[in-house]
Formats: sequence, structure tokens, C-alpha cells
Amino acid sequence: MSELVETEGSERAKVESWRLHVLIEAGYPLRLAERLAGSEADLHRAVELIGVGCTPETATEILL
Repeated sequence: MSELVETEGSERAKVESWRLHVLIEAGYPLRLAERLAGSEADLHRAVELIGVGCTPETATEILL
């Protein structure tokens, strides 16, 4: 059972790391990117909001 939990935790960490990378590439500062990466926020919407001129701070408020 503990092996299963470790695998799930490892996969979640990989997903969060990838999300963090995408958010930083989109223009989010690290502090906000970390908050969004660890949340259930829609990643595509997060990138889209920046693309249409939303500030990272406002986008984060909308998404969270």
C-alpha cells in the first residue's frame, strides 16, 4: 500500500512541476505560478488569460 501512495505522490509532483514550468513560460511570477500549479486551476485558461492581456495577479484571482 505504501508503494502505491509513493507512486501517486511522485506522479502528482511530476504534474505540478510540469504545470509550474508552463505557467512560468506563460509569464507568471514564481510565487503565483507555484500557487496555481498546486491547485485545480485550469492550466489552459491560465495561459489564455495572460495571452489576452490579463495581469498574472488578476488571472490568479480569477482562477482561484
